Amino acid sequence: MVSSILPLAIMMSLILSAKGCSAFLATRQASSVSQRRVVIETTMKQLTMSSTAASTASTAVDQTSTTTYMPILDDPTIVSSKVFSNQDERPIILFDGVCNLCNTAVNLALDWDPKGKLRFAALQSNVGRSLLEVNGRNANDISSIVLVTKNGAYTKSDAVLKITEELTPFSALLPLKPAAIIGRYIIPKFIRDLIYDGVADNRYDLMGKKDMCRFDADGEFEDRFINDSIALKN
Repeated sequence: MVSSILPLAIMMSLILSAKGCSAFLATRQASSVSQRRVVIETTMKQLTMSSTAASTASTAVDQTSTTTYMPILDDPTIVSSKVFSNQDERPIILFDGVCNLCNTAVNLALDWDPKGKLRFAALQSNVGRSLLEVNGRNANDISSIVLVTKNGAYTKSDAVLKITEELTPFSALLPLKPAAIIGRYIIPKFIRDLIYDGVADNRYDLMGKKDMCRFDADGEFEDRFINDSIALKN
């Protein structure tokens, strides 16, 4: 009887011992996990505080940088007076700087104006926007080419014909000035502008557009393109 009970007693004692060890280990593990959790939570709080501080500092730096490098533009009237100084009163062609068709026309104007009677600036430039405002147009309006003179501005077909008067591609072989003058007086303005609008409204579809405005990168026509820094306040 004793021999039959002894193995059972040993098994029960082993089970109880195992449970006791498991309970002890579980308690130790729970304590260890709890400690780890506290450490992790503390670390995460510190990281969050550091990240927040870094983000705040970065935002402050960005705001400072933006404020520091924000260009201050001069009054449009002052910009116009600078552009048409006593030293240089040549008319200025304001053209769409990203339009391939317009840039092709500018190239022709440069070639056909060897005496340099005309100057150029993009409608999207600070100088262009200022000249538009001075002449009663919206600064964001790039719907038309504009020929700006000291005394006023011409738009659409009037601008094209006035520009044509100044061009001499092949001298006597192609007298553009007489033809342009006759065209302005013979053909009604609304018909000329209707044709102009048809081309202007589809200019991007005809020859596409650039990613950025044209400027005289190589300096070949330095005195023909208006320096946009003129629009900045001194």
